[in-house]
Amino acid sequence: MELKWLEDFVSLARTGSFSRSAEERHVTQSAFSRRIRALETWLGVALIDRSTYPTTLTGAGREFRETAEEAVRMLHASRSSLQASARPNTRTVAVAALHTLALTFFPSWFRRIEERTGPLDSRLLPDDFHTCIQAVAEGGYDFLLTFHHPSVPILLDPEHYPHRVVGADSLVPVCGAGLATEAAALPLLGYPQTSFLGRVALHAQAGGAPATIAHTNENAMAEALKFMALEGHGLAWLPRSLVARELAAGELVATGDETPLEIRLYRNAGHRRAAVSALWQAATEIGAQTMQDRNSPV
Repeated sequence: MELKWLEDFVSLARTGSFSRSAEERHVTQSAFSRRIRALETWLGVALIDRSTYPTTLTGAGREFRETAEEAVRMLHASRSSLQASARPNTRTVAVAALHTLALTFFPSWFRRIEERTGPLDSRLLPDDFHTCIQAVAEGGYDFLLTFHHPSVPILLDPEHYPHRVVGADSLVPVCGAGLATEAAALPLLGYPQTSFLGRVALHAQAGGAPATIAHTNENAMAEALKFMALEGHGLAWLPRSLVARELAAGELVATGDETPLEIRLYRNAGHRRAAVSALWQAATEIGAQTMQDRNSPV
């Protein structure tokens, strides 16, 4: 039995909707349904009456709901207590960041943060979009550092997870320098369509971006696609920050219009340690200054 099954059940008992709870839990509806089934299999009873709409609990489900809610509450409280005791240094902040931002943005940005806050200890989780959101939503991390584009909504309650715009980037179609004249016929080095950058790339392609033939490679990591493009395997949509050096050196060539991306920092508002508040204040000031510099006439 897994904790996330209990959390899924508690959400479903509250919303009465598989689709709303799947969105709340940041998983597909089919994956959410499988996890509810797995919990029922583990318990050996049906918890959900699927013959009604909205979804209702069976008698066993109503009986189990209080147990599940209490178990989730106690486990989270215990984890928070253990983490606090294991990290006596209150100057520690925990940040979940997309792989690319962990490589290209976080190091220099965090140095600017420390110029305002003084030294901070940091714990960084570089991972994919859904894992990073879940890490912050479940309380293990203080901040989420992510790209944002209007085509991919971030389903976090703004009251509990406010955000600041802390930078900007763009998604640009690139290929090896020797293949630039063939860009329209190149194989696509793509992301899974359910990934964040995959969904933004699909949006850009629908807007008239360079047409490409079928995928020859699919990879969730932009860094891996960059090296495939450098070796001449096809065209890839990559964050400009990740390929700025290669574009300047002529090793890669941009083959179409760029799609703007915001870089956002989300905070778990329930985390109020002094270090968390200090980073948030510094990020707010740096973000405001960055936006002002971008909007100032040259």
